[in-house]
Amino acid sequence: MKPHEIERLSFQIIDSEAGVHDFSPDQWSVVRRVIHTSADFEWQEMIRLHPQAISSGVAAIRQGCPIITDTNMARAGIRQRDLTPFGATVACYMTDERVAEMAERKGMTRARTAVDIAAPDLDGGICVVGNAPTALLRLIELMDQGKVRPALVVGLPVGFVNAAESKALLLDCDVPYITNVGRKGGSNVAAAVVNALIVLAGEEQ
Repeated sequence: MKPHEIERLSFQIIDSEAGVHDFSPDQWSVVRRVIHTSADFEWQEMIRLHPQAISSGVAAIRQGCPIITDTNMARAGIRQRDLTPFGATVACYMTDERVAEMAERKGMTRARTAVDIAAPDLDGGICVVGNAPTALLRLIELMDQGKVRPALVVGLPVGFVNAAESKALLLDCDVPYITNVGRKGGSNVAAAVVNALIVLAGEEQ
């Protein structure tokens, strides 16, 4: 089977096994791709989508807004070639020399420091966190201070320390978000969310 045939069959299987749900068609396209990436139907119950998440994320992509990730794995997983028609770009600042220098000088994690460096692009852009809770926590701090307001926050850090807690804080933020409850997450899942939005942006075009 060719790749697109495998994907189509996978989606058919997911639709069949998922059963009845309350997601809108656009929301389901995001949730289904997350399930496809993770082979985990628990995402149907775990995921949380702000009412404006899909529309805001799609609009940001179509306007060519920057997409900033917390890991190069998430950056590599996003279909950058499909962003070309919109003029949107994907960047990760984790290996930026300024991040390394500032993190060492201030005694902070690179993930947290990278958010500070990326702040100008995060304001009005899409922030994608799939690994580091410290990145999401720092973003929430900057949003609370009124310094940045992303068009969408894809907050899906994974792990045992502050992953669930950082996502719980995001749920209380006045910003469009796609996140989940609990410890699960990951760069692959975060990239899948963005890819679903890119597909929707292409369909609307």
